[in-house]
Amino acid sequence: MTGEADKKEARYQRIYVQISDLLKKTNELTARMATINAVLYHKMDGFFWVGFYLLREGRLLVGPYQGPLACMELAAGKGVCWAGINRAETVIVPDVHAFSGHIACDSRSKSEIVVPLTNQHGTIIGVLDIDSNLINHFNAVDAEYLKKITELLFRV
Repeated sequence: MTGEADKKEARYQRIYVQISDLLKKTNELTARMATINAVLYHKMDGFFWVGFYLLREGRLLVGPYQGPLACMELAAGKGVCWAGINRAETVIVPDVHAFSGHIACDSRSKSEIVVPLTNQHGTIIGVLDIDSNLINHFNAVDAEYLKKITELLFRV
C-alpha cells in the first residue's frame, strides 16, 4: 500500500470502531443511518455528500444524508445507485461525467461510490451513496470499509 492508502485505511479502522460503539445505543435504523452519515461526512477527506437511498415499492428515495441538497427520487434503472442495486455489488465511478446515465444531483460531484445495503435477510433495501468533489477519489480500501460499516446497520 502507498502512504495515502495506509493513512486512509487507518482512518477507516478508527471510524469503524467509533461507529460500532455509537450504534450500540439504538437499534432504530434511521438513527443508525444518520449517525453513519455524520461520522463519514465529517471525518473522511473528500466526502462531499454522504447518504442513503432506500427502496420503497420499486422506487429509490433519498433517506438520511449529509451534504448539499439531494435528488429526492432517482429515476428507475438509471445512475450509479441503481447500478449498485442491479449488480448487487459496490460500484466505484472514478469520473461521474464518464458514467453513462449518471444522475447529476449536484454538478460539483466528480466521483462516486455506491454500496448496496443488505438487511439481515439478505435482501437489498437500498444503498449507501458517497460523492466526492475530486476525480478518482474512491478505491478498494473505501469499498472494503464502507461495506463493513453498512453491515453494522443490522447488527444488534
